[in-house]
Amino acid sequence: MLNQTRLSRILEKINTDCLLITDPLLIAYLCEKKIEPGERFLGLLIGKEITPVLVLNRLFRFDEEIGIETEYYTDTDKITDVLKKLIKPEYSLEVDKILPAKFLIPMMEEKIASEFKLGSLAVDKTRAVKEAKEQELMRAASHVNDMAMAEFKKLIKPEITEIEVASQMLTIYQKLGAMAFSFEPIVAFGKNAADPHHMPDNTVLQEGDTVLFDVGCVANGYCSDMTRTFFYKKYPSSEQAEIYNLVRQANESAEKYCQAGVRLCDIDAVARNIITQGGYGDDFTHHLGHFIGTETHEYGDVSKHLQI
Repeated sequence: MLNQTRLSRILEKINTDCLLITDPLLIAYLCEKKIEPGERFLGLLIGKEITPVLVLNRLFRFDEEIGIETEYYTDTDKITDVLKKLIKPEYSLEVDKILPAKFLIPMMEEKIASEFKLGSLAVDKTRAVKEAKEQELMRAASHVNDMAMAEFKKLIKPEITEIEVASQMLTIYQKLGAMAFSFEPIVAFGKNAADPHHMPDNTVLQEGDTVLFDVGCVANGYCSDMTRTFFYKKYPSSEQAEIYNLVRQANESAEKYCQAGVRLCDIDAVARNIITQGGYGDDFTHHLGHFIGTETHEYGDVSKHLQI
């Protein structure tokens, strides 16, 4: 069913006659129905003065009523002809940021609208504000990750490789109620732990190694994302302990600073200033954090560039 509350919030942000949403996750956010069209066109057309309509290939036809007007087409139809029936040529049209060029360029060449605006964030900005039920689901997904991390820690054994640890993680997640990874797990031993996006390989665990897990799961449609650092068999060196505690201080201080009305750039600054004062500012090359929900990375970052 079309979520009318979410639709109303999105329409308030649209400055054109209509908005074409083609991201399957954004469509699922509004229609509460996940559709994976593959290479075929999928679109949800909405606007302040038009009836919402879902444009869908007949190969994905629903057996049940989903509570939204649907315009079906087949592989023998031309998408621009289908859209021309729904969009008046005098309309201005906003499209989302993932609409493939193979669809967008013919739409522009055939002037199916009077004006095109690219990269609409109306849905993204609405989705960034989580409803109470969504918050509950996100906490549940994070709780599964907490439980899983306790099990992952038990996998740290002599002579095991990164890839052997990673290969056991999905089974653990599924036993705890998750459906899938929210992203491919990062398992890193020793010097590999310094690589933020290291992919597990055949590196063998050695005594004294730093062990880093950056992992997440999907539970009830919502994602979790968690990074934890361990030290295998030996206590960390004084330098390692200093850096670990510095990062922990920055993390916890920024978390305490989070409250309604505080700008994201100021939260980032709390952590960044602590790291800089500790002498490692040049190594803090990423944002402090990112938004999360039905995707691991949704629109929005806890960043010095985001003045909200």
